Amino acid sequence: MKEIVEYTDYRKFIQDYYDERKRSSAFTWRDFARDAGFSSAVYLKYVCEGKKNLSVNAAGSVANAMGLAGFEQTYFVLMVSYAHAKSDAAKRVAFEERCALAQAHKVHVLGKEEFDYFKSWKNPVLRELAPHMPGARPLEMARTCRPVITAAEVSETLDLLVKMNLLKKDKNGNYRQTEKSVAIGAADAVPVAARDLQRQMGEFAIKALDLPLSEREMSGMVLGLTRRSYDRIRKELEACRRRITAIATEENETEYVYRLNMQLFPMSGRLGTGKKCVTNKEEKR
Repeated sequence: MKEIVEYTDYRKFIQDYYDERKRSSAFTWRDFARDAGFSSAVYLKYVCEGKKNLSVNAAGSVANAMGLAGFEQTYFVLMVSYAHAKSDAAKRVAFEERCALAQAHKVHVLGKEEFDYFKSWKNPVLRELAPHMPGARPLEMARTCRPVITAAEVSETLDLLVKMNLLKKDKNGNYRQTEKSVAIGAADAVPVAARDLQRQMGEFAIKALDLPLSEREMSGMVLGLTRRSYDRIRKELEACRRRITAIATEENETEYVYRLNMQLFPMSGRLGTGKKCVTNKEEKR
């Protein structure tokens, strides 16, 4: 069985524990439930199948039944806390507590680097900016960012990007990208950080409305859609994003760092009439 820090899903950890015990003994779900203090013989089986949720209060008892103690027990409880957190903010706290706990015990948590990258707008911006400002000091890069940040923030961000192998620093102190683009990974905590990044970028987009039209492009449409047409539009947006990425990466020079937001979201509950209403006049200002 893998080390607990190699798991991101507490259900998978419980299932693997059960399977390992089952292979070497006559261990049953009833035995497992009894050891953990549950009256239902199949409760933990249902938890592993996703039919039931394990509460944070019960997580300690299950950890004890699996022989976890100290660091591993606390880590297991934090996995449960993360899985059932009600908001992204609560999930972020639970994940960061897991990372801090693991770091204190000198072990690595899957997805931590990706989480750290996507949780701040400064990371993707400086990843694009630094390679195109050879010889620039952190203060100069800081003043080029919009909004302006501090030189210390630039230095901290660049160190992180180098540590994550997203930038490389040469002997002259200049930076280059190791890859043309960065995609969201499979680790379950990464989308939480990515949504936080999208919120930050959404706030910047509102402020960008005050920029001259020559420096920004913003438009919008209100559409009445069926589920089928929504799925088709999603695919079109994905294809468009890939084409835009190809355009941006075919040139080696950069004059500005831009952010492109592509958003499609509901502005009503589901309508029961079955009639399609489309308001497709484009708003462009």
